[in-house]
Amino acid sequence: IRRLEPRGVGALELAYRQLRDKLQAEGLFDPRHKKPLPTYPQRIAVVTSPTGAAVADVLRTIARRYPCVELLVYPVRVQGPGSADEIARAIARLNEQDRQLGGIDVMIVGRGGGSLEDLWSFNEERVARAIHASRIPVVSAVGHETDFTIADLVADVRAATPTAAGEIVVPVLAEVLGDLRRRAARLTQATGTGLAMAASQLGALTGR
Repeated sequence: IRRLEPRGVGALELAYRQLRDKLQAEGLFDPRHKKPLPTYPQRIAVVTSPTGAAVADVLRTIARRYPCVELLVYPVRVQGPGSADEIARAIARLNEQDRQLGGIDVMIVGRGGGSLEDLWSFNEERVARAIHASRIPVVSAVGHETDFTIADLVADVRAATPTAAGEIVVPVLAEVLGDLRRRAARLTQATGTGLAMAASQLGALTGR
């Protein structure tokens, strides 16, 4: 006998289940470890293939919603031999060089859709541990909505698609500016009302 597999379960599916159970037992999926995302990020790093559709979707979505943010793309291979090492190193290196880069508020790690084999780099233990060790909040954006990887379970936030990741990490600038204008109008009104009341009280005191 050279190879044994449980009936109805492929080798990759079995490896996925075993690693998932192992990391879950270690507490890597615990919600207590999840870091909140910043409301108004200034600098976002994207770890993905520089030539895939995923990076274009992320950049286009963020530029449309919140063009005032700075985007850094860390190019890596997202499938094939050695790709998991590249992804894990990228995550670690961005954390190490955070200050030199001016501070990174959030990191998106992912790729577009594909088969289980295509997405396997994001089921590797080294990638999971790199995400868990990251001080920078990590949003996983791997594949399509139905795809689920170990990286999704470890990340601080899981996005269903790369496009969804772009929508999660930034607000809509027009809505932010509209809210600021409404707050400014209320502040001006409150200040005017307060000054009018103070003037009335001062007049009454002066009269007496």
